[in-house]
Amino acid sequence: MSDTNQSNDAAGHNGHPAQNGPIIPKSPNEALRPERVPEPPKRSKKARSQVVIFLNFLMTMVVLACAAGIFAFYYAISSYQDPGPLETNTNFIVRSGAGLSEIATNLERNNIVSDARIFRYLTATYLNEGESLKAGEYEIKAKASMNDIMELLKSGKSILYSISFPEGLTVRQMFNRMSGDTVLEGELPTALPTEGSLRPDTYKFSRGTKRSEIIDQMAAEQKKLVDQIWEKRDPSVSLKSKEEFVVLASIVEKETGIPDERAHVASVFLNRLAKGMRLQSDPTIIYGLFGGDGKPADRPIYLSDLKKETPYNTYVIKGLPPTPIANPGRDALEAAANPWKTADLYFVADGTGGHVFAATLEEHNANVKRWRKLEADKGADPNIVVDGQPEAQAEPAGQQKKKKTN
Repeated sequence: MSDTNQSNDAAGHNGHPAQNGPIIPKSPNEALRPERVPEPPKRSKKARSQVVIFLNFLMTMVVLACAAGIFAFYYAISSYQDPGPLETNTNFIVRSGAGLSEIATNLERNNIVSDARIFRYLTATYLNEGESLKAGEYEIKAKASMNDIMELLKSGKSILYSISFPEGLTVRQMFNRMSGDTVLEGELPTALPTEGSLRPDTYKFSRGTKRSEIIDQMAAEQKKLVDQIWEKRDPSVSLKSKEEFVVLASIVEKETGIPDERAHVASVFLNRLAKGMRLQSDPTIIYGLFGGDGKPADRPIYLSDLKKETPYNTYVIKGLPPTPIANPGRDALEAAANPWKTADLYFVADGTGGHVFAATLEEHNANVKRWRKLEADKGADPNIVVDGQPEAQAEPAGQQKKKKTN
């Protein structure tokens, strides 16, 4: 084989097109002139179809939409779980009847969540059938995530307020307390419940609670308590009905604030009732004169008050007054249902906040004498009237003021 053929074969092996025949030399200008590029193959008619073009466009849009949707989904999930924009703890109120859209808008408006739409739509997906965000006032912690806020509002664990009613308040006095509470809402009933029908206690409630709701709860709790204690009463107690039972308990409640004395005081009044004696209880005089408003602090009880004829003045009437004179608590109710077994008919203050009891008038007068001496040593007026004394033992008619004892 000739050298020329070997050279052509080598060129073919090196990737250059093999040439047949002799090599024709070119001038420098011809060598530098660019060669003509062959035209690309023409597209087929099928590739130029408008349907294909549209389908390609549509597929591209679907792919882009899916990508955008996946990005938006992960962004929303991330935003829902990430710490929120709230810098410090704050209170947030969900009004009764508020929908998810309103709650979400208010959360964003108060800079508690970053995006109301994300909170609204994702919360809707998290809530199961029958679940909802509950009304109330909530403490939102700083940096709380949307998920944290959703769980809190769903739980209903709102901020609780309280209102207390000590034992021995009248219904009107309880109403006055409720009226002055700035968190409770709604009007009070125009007609007062029956005296003694509301349970003294501390009641917790969330913002938005109606005053009528508290009253209904108090009435239900008192009825339940009275029924329970009445069912377990001492069968020897000579009270004819639950109504009489609550009346006596209300008098016991107002006579002493010492829990250990209540059952003893109840025994005195029951012993007097059994003997046909008047109860001669100062609190019944006060209720007869002032009703549920209570006695003004600067108004003493005068000797003339003992003779005023009211349905509640147990210095005048025999037996129990027509209604309770206050709302008794559990201890007073227990005392009236299960009094001590004593023969005592009298009691008077002992000078230390309690009372001393006696079964006879002679013992009682001696106790009164000791108590008067204690008061005289304090500089008090020794000429006072002591309730529980028979009329014959009362102070002279000229005495004006009467200090409460029993």
